[in-house]
This record gives sequence, C-alpha cells and structure tokens, in this order.
Amino acid sequence: MKTYDCKQGSASWWSVRQGIPTASKFDRIVTPKTGKLSAQADSYIIELLADRIMGVPDGVEAYTSKAMQYGIDTEPEARAWYAMETGGKVEQVGFYTTDDGRFGCSPDGLVGDIGGIELKCPLAKTHIGYVLAGELPPEYRCQVHGSLIVTGREWWDFVSYCPGVKPVMIRVVPDDFTKILAEALEVFWLRYQGMWAKLREIDPDLQPKALADAQAEESAALAMF
Repeated sequence: MKTYDCKQGSASWWSVRQGIPTASKFDRIVTPKTGKLSAQADSYIIELLADRIMGVPDGVEAYTSKAMQYGIDTEPEARAWYAMETGGKVEQVGFYTTDDGRFGCSPDGLVGDIGGIELKCPLAKTHIGYVLAGELPPEYRCQVHGSLIVTGREWWDFVSYCPGVKPVMIRVVPDDFTKILAEALEVFWLRYQGMWAKLREIDPDLQPKALADAQAEESAALAMF
C-alpha cells in the first residue's frame, strides 16, 4: 500500500488520484448485487482517460452540493461518536493506492493497525432506511470491499450517522464478494490499459498530464542555463 499525505478534497488530493480507479467508483466497475462487470465500466474508463490526459480543472476542489456540505459538517461528530463507542483511535488520512499504484481509496479513517472506517452522514430519510435494513447498503458494498482490497486491512466498519436517530455500524470482513471484486478489478484494468493503448495509436502524441508537466518543468530548468 502506498500513502499520499494530502487533505481530502484539496487540489493536491485531486491531482494524485487522477486517472486512478478509486473505491468510491468501484460500483461502476462491478454491479453490487450480481458481482458482474458493470455496463458503466467503459464510460468510467473514458472518464479516467480524460482525467489522465487533461489533469484536474482549476477550482474543482471548491465544488460541494448541499447534501455533500451537510455530510462534511456532520462527519466530525460522527467520527467522535464512533471513537467513543468503540474505544478505537481513528486516524484521518489522505489517499492510498495498492502497491502497484493501479487502484486507490480515500478512507474516512484508519482504526489501529488492522481496521478502517467508512462514514456516511446522510439525510434522515436515507439514514432511517439504513436503520431498518440493518445491513451494509448495496450502494456502498463495492466501496467498502474495495477499501479492504486497496489497504489490505482485516476489517472495515461502515457507519451511517444522523443526529437524533440511532447510528448504524456494520463491520465488514473480506469474503467471497471481496474475491469477486478483486478478480473483476483485474479484468477492468486490462480493459482500461487496452483502451489507453488504442487511444495512443490514434493520437501518438498523447501522454499523461503528470508526465507532460514533468517534461515541461525539466525543459524550463534547462532553458535557464
């Protein structure tokens, strides 16, 4: 696992994750209910290719919807509740990738040496649905299991928190779905690289934004001498 120390949502955070499939989007790779490759996989690859080539638009880190802002504002309270409820120390972190750098995730926190946490602070109507269901919501199944895959942690706690309503806390450990997701990610990666190769055949001058920037900086430095 590789670690990138950056504030989530910042320009540097957007920069280090550009072109990398992340756990929060793994449900566009695998359909949570069936475990099969999603029909959205190719459109996600195209978005990743665009990010890889164009980089991050200026000001992208500034965008938040009202629901997102509510979650941001409530998350510290949710994290404090979790720490008090479990007695575990939650470490806030930036961005992680697998050792090979192919896949990444931005955990809401790491717990001790073996755990992690995914915090959700939805509106009351959504949270109450989670309370009644009493299980990991299907829409977050790929994200939670994906975080286990990326970090290699032994367990991941999914927490849904809404002030005034009983919180939901579900511990997830690697299982058959984790294996199915890991296998699908390998298939997705090969398809991603195949589409990148095809794009380079059509336009040989294309290169990743990070490489282009590095070459530009090197050229500028040489021009000074």
